[in-house]
Amino acid sequence: MLTYCKRCVMPDTKPDLHLDEEGICNACRSYEGRKEIDWDQRAVDLEQVLEKYRNRSGTNWDCIVPVSGGKDSTYQVVRMLQFGLNPLCVTSTTCDLTTIGRKNIENLKHLGVDYIEFSPNPLVRAKLNRIGLLQVGDISWAEHVGIFTIPVRAAVQFNVPLIVWGENSQNEYGGPAAAAGNNVLNRRWLEEFGGLLGLRVTDMVGQEGIEAKHLISYTYPTDEELARVGVTGLFLGHYIPWDGLSNTLISVANGFTSYEKAAEGSLVNYENLDNYQTGIHDYFKYLKFGFGRTTDHACLHIRRGRMTRQDGLDAVKRLDGRFPWEYLGKSLADVLEPLEISVDEFIRICDNFTNKKIFKRDVAGNLLKDRHGNLTKLNADNV
Repeated sequence: MLTYCKRCVMPDTKPDLHLDEEGICNACRSYEGRKEIDWDQRAVDLEQVLEKYRNRSGTNWDCIVPVSGGKDSTYQVVRMLQFGLNPLCVTSTTCDLTTIGRKNIENLKHLGVDYIEFSPNPLVRAKLNRIGLLQVGDISWAEHVGIFTIPVRAAVQFNVPLIVWGENSQNEYGGPAAAAGNNVLNRRWLEEFGGLLGLRVTDMVGQEGIEAKHLISYTYPTDEELARVGVTGLFLGHYIPWDGLSNTLISVANGFTSYEKAAEGSLVNYENLDNYQTGIHDYFKYLKFGFGRTTDHACLHIRRGRMTRQDGLDAVKRLDGRFPWEYLGKSLADVLEPLEISVDEFIRICDNFTNKKIFKRDVAGNLLKDRHGNLTKLNADNV
């Protein structure tokens, strides 16, 4: 059975989420702590770190900014330009780039930056997506790996030590660049944030004809290579109060385009717009843990006082966990086609990864679904 935070609407099934003796989750407690932070001092700290890595000779880029077609990428670039830095923007192409994602990438370039887009072998990527979906229930496993490996490989390739990431999902520290002592990024640090779900890149060798040479772009540089360049990273979210809505407003002012309506399974029209596979990825989170993208957004806005908990609950019940028949206008069948998976096979895969303890079933133990294929949580009202 699901137990929910008494302040937001997040269930205790979320990995790394804990409820204290008052029933408040650690994410809400962490947000509480923001008011204790001296953000003016953090801004000074950020400027000092950036100044340390600035290329004063003008013979190389000052930093690498990993970017996509999202609003946070635009925000990160805007901030670096405001600091007077000359960033090299690096994209590891999403599996199924949306039209709006491409538009925002082109806009990002025209902010005035050098830009590299790395497109991994699409035939290999389709196999990796299929394996990820079948084995760990994550169609975006390969993309999540590449988001971390490609910018780091670029840092080594172009001898640019500093990588500027966006939000720190753990919300605890600023990354290796903030360390007083050893501040070199290493494999252990990368793997902590890489979202591998227990499936290693080396596990792919030998599956569906995949060889080690096909996995170069998904493989981290060696620790020796990282140390040679001094590759390190920082999270902007440690130094600047991170907020998706305010990031969007700043990005829109700099040419970012949002969707014409709220994305499927979402409260908002400005997030997760660059990959047509996102609907599938978020749906599997719902199947495994009983919450989806609407829950994520509702919690963020409840903590910031933009909506009440009851408003959040109402939105979650209405929008969360809908079967992903389409996403941003692209049909499920079309998204699955490169993986050579039919919709019927996809439904069977979904059922295999569904947490049967949190969804209603019939007397025979089969999952109960409505005519649209949607499930019902057992204690959706016990919140």
